[in-house]
Amino acid sequence: MAGHEHHHHHHHFSPCICDLMRLLWSLVVPCVYLSLALTLVLLLVLLGLRMWLRGRRARVGGPAVAFFHPYCHAGGGGERVLWGSLRALMNRYPSVSFAVYTGDQGVTGEQILQGARQRFNITLPRPITFIFLRHRSLVEAGSYPHFTLLGQSVGSMFLGWEALMAFVPDLYVDSMGYAFTLPIFRYLGGCKVASYVHYPTVSTDMLSLIRERNPRFNNADFISRNPVLSAVKVVYYCCFGLLYGLAGSCSHVIMVNSTWTLGHILSLWRSPSRTSIVYPPCDVRAFLDVPLEEEEEVEEGWEELGRELTDEAERAGDTKCHSIVSVGQFRPEKAHRLQIRAFHKLLDRKKEETGARESLRLVLIGGCRNQEDEERVLMLRGLCQELDVADRVDFKLNVPFKELKRELVEATIGLHTMWNEHFGIGVVECMAAGTIVLAHKSGGPKMDIVVPFEGKPTGFLADSEDSFAAAMETILTLSPSARLEIRQNARRSVERFSDQEFDACFLAAMETVMLGLERCF
Repeated sequence: MAGHEHHHHHHHFSPCICDLMRLLWSLVVPCVYLSLALTLVLLLVLLGLRMWLRGRRARVGGPAVAFFHPYCHAGGGGERVLWGSLRALMNRYPSVSFAVYTGDQGVTGEQILQGARQRFNITLPRPITFIFLRHRSLVEAGSYPHFTLLGQSVGSMFLGWEALMAFVPDLYVDSMGYAFTLPIFRYLGGCKVASYVHYPTVSTDMLSLIRERNPRFNNADFISRNPVLSAVKVVYYCCFGLLYGLAGSCSHVIMVNSTWTLGHILSLWRSPSRTSIVYPPCDVRAFLDVPLEEEEEVEEGWEELGRELTDEAERAGDTKCHSIVSVGQFRPEKAHRLQIRAFHKLLDRKKEETGARESLRLVLIGGCRNQEDEERVLMLRGLCQELDVADRVDFKLNVPFKELKRELVEATIGLHTMWNEHFGIGVVECMAAGTIVLAHKSGGPKMDIVVPFEGKPTGFLADSEDSFAAAMETILTLSPSARLEIRQNARRSVERFSDQEFDACFLAAMETVMLGLERCF
């Protein structure tokens, strides 16, 4: 009886499955047709949008090139690249007009250009148009407490759309690393697109840290402790990396700032024939007028050079004071906390020496882009109080180039602690100024900058609080003549990072796309 019931249920169940399969099969063809119809409608909408945007393109007086740089009034290395690029292109292509998309509010175009003159010693040869964007908050990390990279990338697409609606250029250059804006300008705006990459949004180093469940980089403790959440985050980053690679590969010209960045961009964007290294412009010539002499004499030489800065002149005569200078924006990845802690350890190491504490000072020079950066400076000041080093640490925010130059020339050590710094303009400036560099043993400083020149050392590398403190102590115990030899060698080695080298390499990379623009007019 039981067997009969079982047979009956099985017999009843089979037609149900068959009916369901038939129903699903009957829906396949309509679904295919519907998908094709929707795809066609989407393509027509995109084509119509592209034609409408092309109709809006300015055709007055020749081709137009626009740079996408939402933080163009900040004082970092990325902004030096922006102004150096514009100056090089303006000098080479007089018939082309230029614009910059910026998210800076409360400043005028003239104030932005004045900032570039003061901070970077760069003056543009002719006027430029600024297009002020209202929604820069869409790309700020603070707007996305979770899924920050995804949020910023989607936000950059909306900000890019606002930029495209405001002005349609012939050539679009992303100079800040917002790769997801590239397909919008290429496929909707019908523009040629180029990109200068300072730092890959996602890198294989990030993935390895997440796989190792290391809380060091962008990895909350509760994620790094949980194998399931870590696995989910690895999948998220891999998918994001794939999308990032697809967006970046839209670029007609790809420029990267270092060997380290090149390796990551080639593995993600997979466009080797369009990719080249263009080292950022470093104003090394501005430091070459300072003679490199043994430290007792250099103060006298500098007094002449810095006569205008009378309020600081007393320091120039103090030959016993060793300043350790750090140049870099007050961003979390610049690792200012590490600098302060390492300096504290250095003072601890030298506490037995009479007057050692009074002879050392740490000077943190950098730009503040927004309120987050200003709050970070307050926290760093708090750390100095906590470690009882506040009297030996100076903060100098958004200083003009002249003061930056004076501080570097007076410094004994140039300190740079960012892990996997993509390049390190501040490191190059320290070397040009005749300061002995102590940088993080990773990224651009390790691979491109603090490398032996003619078989001799050009600086020092470290990777922890203790090793930074030990290296600083080593530098301070060297004889003035030994320090002079390293300083001279370092200065000779950085000539390959000059403004002139940047102009030549940047123009060579952009030549094909720029000549194509000129031919169209």
